[in-house]
Amino acid sequence: MNVSRPAVHPVEVPPVTEGAVHNAPRGRMKDVQGMPGTLGGLALRLLQFIFAAVSLCVMATTSDFPSVTAFRYLVASVGLQCLWSFSLAIVDAYALLVRRSLRNCTMVGLFIVGDAVTSTLTFSAACSSAGITVLIGNDLDKCGLNHCAQFESATAMAFISWNRLI
Repeated sequence: MNVSRPAVHPVEVPPVTEGAVHNAPRGRMKDVQGMPGTLGGLALRLLQFIFAAVSLCVMATTSDFPSVTAFRYLVASVGLQCLWSFSLAIVDAYALLVRRSLRNCTMVGLFIVGDAVTSTLTFSAACSSAGITVLIGNDLDKCGLNHCAQFESATAMAFISWNRLI
């Protein structure tokens, strides 16, 4: 039985032409403004921290916020949002100072989980506070006895701090 065997022939590398240099695949994606470790990301985190801190301060300065559970929940959630945003702003500032990229799989996973938890808490607290504020102001007509303006502004600041795209 006569079976043919494949022959291996060396293949020459084609010469590089000028058109092929321009079509070479790129190695990395460019930094997108707003992602962690960029100046835009630092600015967004600082704005998120500021709005959460304003919401916390406005709500905490009213004398009757502890009487409503939704308002206490708002204070707790924006307090957590303040801590999270400030700590990530410090990480962003450090990454900018030492010129390091935060595209590590572990870091990105931590950012995603932390942002998901804090945004869910802040959004639910802002929604419940908005519902109570509407109940007090529109349905019960008791804005004269309560701090409706402070409750509304604290709720609005919580909604703004929830939205990272500001």
